[in-house]
Amino acid sequence: MIEFTDDDSASSGAFTPSELGHSSVINTRPPTLVPNPQGATEMTADFVNGDTSRVTFAPQTYSSGHKHDKELYSNHKGPRSPRGSGHGTKEKSPLLGPRPDVDQSGLWNSFPDDPQFEGIVLACELAIEDNVFPERIYQGSSGSYFVKNIEGKIIAVFKPKDEEPYGKLNPKWTKWMHKLCCPCCFGRSCLVPNQGYLSEAGASLVDEKLGLNVVPKTKVVRLASETFNYSAIDRAKARTKRNIYNRVPIVGKHFNRIGLPPKTGSFQLFVNGYKDADYWLRRFDNEALPESTAKRFQHLFERVVVLDYIIRNTDRGNDNWLIKYEPATTKSVSSNPNDEEEGWDMVDNPEISVAAIDNGLAFPYKHPDEWRAYPYHWAWLPQAKVPFSKEIKDLLLHNLEDNNFVQDLCDDLLELFSHDKGFDRPTFEKQIAVMRGQIYNLIEALKKQLSPVELVKMPVHTLQRRRHTMGRTRADSDNFTRSFPRRTPFFSWC
Repeated sequence: MIEFTDDDSASSGAFTPSELGHSSVINTRPPTLVPNPQGATEMTADFVNGDTSRVTFAPQTYSSGHKHDKELYSNHKGPRSPRGSGHGTKEKSPLLGPRPDVDQSGLWNSFPDDPQFEGIVLACELAIEDNVFPERIYQGSSGSYFVKNIEGKIIAVFKPKDEEPYGKLNPKWTKWMHKLCCPCCFGRSCLVPNQGYLSEAGASLVDEKLGLNVVPKTKVVRLASETFNYSAIDRAKARTKRNIYNRVPIVGKHFNRIGLPPKTGSFQLFVNGYKDADYWLRRFDNEALPESTAKRFQHLFERVVVLDYIIRNTDRGNDNWLIKYEPATTKSVSSNPNDEEEGWDMVDNPEISVAAIDNGLAFPYKHPDEWRAYPYHWAWLPQAKVPFSKEIKDLLLHNLEDNNFVQDLCDDLLELFSHDKGFDRPTFEKQIAVMRGQIYNLIEALKKQLSPVELVKMPVHTLQRRRHTMGRTRADSDNFTRSFPRRTPFFSWC
C-alpha cells in the first residue's frame, strides 16, 4: 500500500499497486506529479525491481463563462446539475443561446433576456443538489415530471426529449403496447418524431410573439436527476465514476462529468389554481356566467383557438387546456339590506383565465392525410359558434398581414428548432409551409368575421416558398406556392 503525501492525494487515503496497473511493490518514496509541456499531468512511481511507471492525466479545462468550476472541482464535489460549460463533449454543447455564427461558450440554462425564468431554473437545480428531486407525473403517455424548488413547491413541468411518447426511454408502456399491437396506426405520421420538446417551446414562442398570453412560459433546458428514467448503462457509468471519484479523487477530478448525464427537454412554468377545461365547461352548462365574465372567457377562448390553429395542434382535447375560475366574492355587507344597488357594488366580478398546456404534438410537416384527422375538440363547444370578436381581430390582424412579421416568427422558430441534433432544413420548411397556410386561412376568417367552427371547415393548404425567389424581398407575397392535400384522412371525427 502507498500513502500520498501531497495535499491533493493525502485526503484520499490509500490504494493498492494493482490500481495503478502494476503488480510490483513500490519503494517508500511517494509518486511524483510533474506537468508536461502540453499541459497534462504525469505521475511517476519507482518500483523495487528498478522499473518506473508513469500515468498521464489529460489537462483539466474550465470555461471562461463559469469561473467557479475550478473551485468546484478542487472541493471534490460531483455536481448533478448540468449548469456549466465544457469542451469536446456533446453533453456540454449549449442547446439554446447565441446564433451558430456566435461563440457558444456560455452557460447552459442561461437566458440573459429573461433573468426571472433563469432564476426559476436555477432554483430547480439547487433543489436537485439538495436532494429535492423532480416527481414523475403518472398521468399521460410520456415521462414528464413536476419540478420543485428547495422548499418542495412545484414550480415547473419538465418533459425530457428521450421520454416522449415515442422516445426510447419512455417509462410508460402504453405506447410500447400501441406499437406492438397496432403498428399500422402507431404514431402520428404528420409529425417529426421525438420533437415534442421543441413543439412545447415553439408554442410558447408563438404565443409570446402574438401577445396571446395563454401558454405558460416554456423554454428548452437541460436537467439531471436520479428520478429521471435512465438506461442501465448510464446509471452504471455514473456509479462507476462516482466510486472512482470517491476512492481516487486525483483521477476522478479529471472526469468531464460526475453523475448522470443531463437530459434535454421542455421546461414549462407551473400554473396554480387551474383545472381541466372539461370540469369547468360542465359547470358553466348548469351555472350561467355573468355577462362580463362570459365575454372575457370568449376572448380567452378565441386566443386558444388562434394558437392551436396556427401551430396545427394535433392533440387538443378539453382535458389538456386549463381554466381558472374564481367565483364572485363580497367585499363587505351592505348596511341597508333593502339597497340592492349598494350591495351589488360590494361584489367583485368573477375572475377567469385559461392556460393552453400540452403543446408537444404540434407543428406538423404536412396536414393529416392517413387514418385520423386529429380535430380540435373545442370546435364542438358553443363558444366556437360565435364569430371572432373585434378584440382578437385588433390584436392579430395587423401583424399577421405583415409578411415581415411572419418571417420574423419563422426565423425565431428556425433558431429554436435548428439546435436539435436531428434537425433537417427541408422538413422544417415543410412545417413552416403548413403554418403559413394556417395563418392565411386565419386572416381570411378574421376579415370575414367567421366563427372558429367555420375556420376549421375552411380547406387546408400549405404555402411553400419558391426556390428561385429565396433571395428576393420577403415582403413579396408572390414568392409562395399554394398547395392542397391530395387526400383526406380515413376518419374525420378522431
